[in-house]
Amino acid sequence: MISHDEIAAATPMPILVAPQAILRQKTRLVRPEDEPMLRDALPRMFAAMYEAPGIGLAAPQVGMGLRFAIVDLGEERQREPLVLINPEVIAESETLVSREEGCLSLPNQYAEVVRPQQVRIRYRTLDGAQQEMEADDLLATCIQHEIDHLEGILFVDHLSTLKRNMIMRRLAKEQRQKR
Repeated sequence: MISHDEIAAATPMPILVAPQAILRQKTRLVRPEDEPMLRDALPRMFAAMYEAPGIGLAAPQVGMGLRFAIVDLGEERQREPLVLINPEVIAESETLVSREEGCLSLPNQYAEVVRPQQVRIRYRTLDGAQQEMEADDLLATCIQHEIDHLEGILFVDHLSTLKRNMIMRRLAKEQRQKR
């Protein structure tokens, strides 16, 4: 597990903004030889996510083409950091919910996205243990959003072409104005 002290001492990684190409690429599975790099990157990823602030961050968003993501819905004083290595959805509810989503790689852009209300996922922990977990509501949405990133999918891909194009144009305009 990663300690709060490690995260507090870490320099946040830069978060990539769309249309960076790596955000559209499918990631590869994390292998045992990737573990040292993962252990080095995770405190810096959590630091970046907390600083943003956000509740989830996937490896491609910090320029890594590996299949892992982090999630934390906890408040600042009660962090609940979750590391998902090689996650996959193994079951989902038929019940769908609409929830407003945003993304650290599409800053200040939000839209209603429809997803399954509940999911069951399988993933590996940092110590190598195979886990399964049920998630619902906001946690389920967040996990599905991060797993989408690992497949090269952004939340705007769940929208109509018109809405997606409007958001991407608005993002591009905001990014140009920042320069």
